[in-house]
Amino acid sequence: MVSKESRSKIRAKKHMRIRNRFSGTAERPRLAVFRSNNHVYAQVIDDVAGKTIVSASTLEKDIKAELKNTDDIDAASKVGSVVAQRAMEKGIKAVVFDRGGYVYHGKVKALADAAREAGLEF
Repeated sequence: MVSKESRSKIRAKKHMRIRNRFSGTAERPRLAVFRSNNHVYAQVIDDVAGKTIVSASTLEKDIKAELKNTDDIDAASKVGSVVAQRAMEKGIKAVVFDRGGYVYHGKVKALADAAREAGLEF
């Protein structure tokens, strides 16, 4: 009988391979994306110091109030623009994009495009 590995385990393996290639620094932090079935999360992380500099998610009341759904492409693009605005306020212009093992398509791509439009460079 053929047994298949679960999609979440495959994603975790991909994410670890991606994370071995790069990490965020103070000059160029890492923009990490996580999506669950119900929400989208984004963080700008300085891996050297081990600190999250800014974050945004669809769990926040002000973001959630502007959205019809918290798990679609519109929600992801809103989170991308908000996290980019917050990063720009902290003086961060360039980041390394960490797609978290997800395919660069749909919600992840919408978040990245919105962050680029808001001024982040990656």
